[in-house]
Amino acid sequence: MKRYERFAAEIAELIRDGVLAPGERVPSVRQASREYGISPSTVFQAYYLLEDRGLIVAKSRSGYYVREQARRVLHEPRMTPRRQDTADVSVSELVFSVLDSLQDPQTVPFGSAFPSPELFPLARLARSMAKALRGMSGDDVLKDMTAGDPDLRRQIVLRYTLKGMPLPPDELVITNGAMEALNLGLQCATSPGDLVAIESPAFYASLQVLERLKLKAVEIPVHPREGIDLAVLADSLARMPIKACWFMSHLQNPLGASLDQDKKRALYALIKRYQVPLIEDDAYAELHFGTTPPRPVKQFDDEGLVIHCGSFSKCLAPGYRVGWVAGGRYAERISRLKLMTTISPSLPAQAAIADYLQHGGYDRHLRRLRHALETQQGQMLAAAARCFPAETLATRPAGGYFLWFEFPERVDALRLFRMALEQGISVAPGPIFSATRGFRHCLRLSYGHPWTPRSEAAMERLGELLDAF
Repeated sequence: MKRYERFAAEIAELIRDGVLAPGERVPSVRQASREYGISPSTVFQAYYLLEDRGLIVAKSRSGYYVREQARRVLHEPRMTPRRQDTADVSVSELVFSVLDSLQDPQTVPFGSAFPSPELFPLARLARSMAKALRGMSGDDVLKDMTAGDPDLRRQIVLRYTLKGMPLPPDELVITNGAMEALNLGLQCATSPGDLVAIESPAFYASLQVLERLKLKAVEIPVHPREGIDLAVLADSLARMPIKACWFMSHLQNPLGASLDQDKKRALYALIKRYQVPLIEDDAYAELHFGTTPPRPVKQFDDEGLVIHCGSFSKCLAPGYRVGWVAGGRYAERISRLKLMTTISPSLPAQAAIADYLQHGGYDRHLRRLRHALETQQGQMLAAAARCFPAETLATRPAGGYFLWFEFPERVDALRLFRMALEQGISVAPGPIFSATRGFRHCLRLSYGHPWTPRSEAAMERLGELLDAF
């Protein structure tokens, strides 16, 4: 990262943390140059970057100020109270109805689970694919089918190492996206009828997996910013025969909550005490807004209890369906189970991503992607503050591309979903994120697509629909 980018990141962090408030003047070019020991041209470059990201605005003859849209106008939702101990899961039909709403390209995709393809280097990836195909022999295809592309495996292990988590290469299994990794991990750790601790609200696909495998959910409340309630988890582990936990420790979907290092350490201590494996869904790890990459619970894993799952689908190549799992003590079992099901993801897709990671400027792409998403988050929050009811509560995660909105209890999210769809707007209603179909007055909205006048109009229309309740 260049010096002006580092300085811009420091100012952005001050804005996110509320140290620099909306409307407040940021340090002048002369002051910043003196206090940070950088040249005026470096300060100007940083401020131009922050302007592009929508965080500050220049005022003639006055200097630079924090934009009003950076204001945390909407207050944070409360933590959901603990619900019943266990629940059978039945959400698939509801989830499929939401996914079906995204098939029409004319629909405003606030309910989408993926960022816009416009944000990804698809043309550069296509060149990497062509290069990989030219250099691939029949022997390579057969040799690498089970273990995965060796160059890709090396690149993933390298990224673990750079985060301070050296990983034995034979622990890594390449999968068809993170969903296969998560499925395999859960199947290795459980049998039908077992109890699995999940978040509440939870990523809807995790609920579908539990439903398919005939597992029962133990819902653990999640704080919108700080993550799962460890006290409730400790009580549940002590009282019930939970066989696995499935959590997102960073940028949890749908809330965007992240555990800090102390809570990650405490979470690992809990699962280690009860010898319950943790399936750690880390699909959004690369989408953090700050300068310091987060480290997962896997960093503390000295007994192979953490099944760490990642993917390139949310940060680089959605359609390539390439993910991985670092399975700890379950790695061999996961590998064998995979051979009994899908055998291998597409080898050309693996080789293309490996080439891009080596030669395509992956980290440069990630910086651009994070900047775009942070700008779009501010635009959606500003629109929500203008258009949604005054009692609306909203998260403001430090990364990812989802916002969670909590409305007055008179709002029926399922009815709102149907009303919005009639207006050409897709949203994700709260009940799809709960084994017990809770969160009936909540929505998850995606800011993963570039903000346009059409986006603004859709937010205004949602506000009108909300006013009708």
